[in-house]
This record gives sequence, structure tokens and C-alpha cells, in this order.
Amino acid sequence: MENHPPEILMRGLLRAYYWMDESLQNGLQQAGYQPRTRTQTMILINISNGITRAAELARVLGVSRQAIQQQINELERDELVTQIPDPTDRRANRIVFSERGSQLINSALATLRQSEQALAIRLGYETVSGLRNALMADWGPVIGGQHAPGRKRSVSG
Repeated sequence: MENHPPEILMRGLLRAYYWMDESLQNGLQQAGYQPRTRTQTMILINISNGITRAAELARVLGVSRQAIQQQINELERDELVTQIPDPTDRRANRIVFSERGSQLINSALATLRQSEQALAIRLGYETVSGLRNALMADWGPVIGGQHAPGRKRSVSG
């Protein structure tokens, strides 16, 4: 690795995230869905990954519980999610997809797969495979051993 790369990795990761999110938004609009905020798409993707409590979503996304609840309420108003009592904790609710929300997340995942395919054609399959492997690898503990205030844990656990 170079001693001082000309670009920091974080900028590239953010640019890649924005590219994927904008591609996702375009695909959802083409499928007939209304545009969603980045926070809402992150909530929906996390729900599809099994993170279904508002407090846990807030921690993973690094935003307040109130901000997450506001977004969840909007998603519920749009009939994409519903809140049901958590069978393991009477104080909490679980956020689950409605029928319409299930259709949206299926369209979203199909759009993301198509975006990855387009990226593989543009950059090469080996490059995208290497990128996927690097991003999915265990990077070990956070440097410095602490998470930012308000973040109890990272996405990986």
C-alpha cells in the first residue's frame, strides 16, 4: 500500500454509498414507488436484515430514537411498515413490512442486484467481487476501541 494514498477511503465509501442509494431511488421510482429519504432506505434495508426495533435502528444508524420513530411513523403512514408488539419485550414494538412494504423491499433488492450487475460490467466482475469480499470481511474492532457517543454497537454487532 502506498505511504500516502491521494484519496482517503472514507470519501470513496461515501461516494459508492451515494451511487448505490441514488440507483436504488431511481429503480424504486421506475417501479412506481414514491422517493424515500436516505434514512428511510437505510431503515428498510436494516429491517430486511432483521433489525426490527426502533431503538436498535437508532443505534445502528447513529441517530436519535425520536428521529427514527418519526421516519417509522412516516413509513407506516405510507403503509410500508407496521408496528406490532414485541413478543419478548412488552415495552417494545417490532417494525415489520406490510404487504406493500414487502413488495417495495423486493423491488429494492432487485434494483440493488441490477445496480451491482451494472457496476460489474463497468468495473469488471473481479473488481466488484473483490470489493464485496473486502466490505463483507471482518475488519476487527474499531480503531481506538470506542464507538461514537450514542452508538452502542456497530452494524456488525
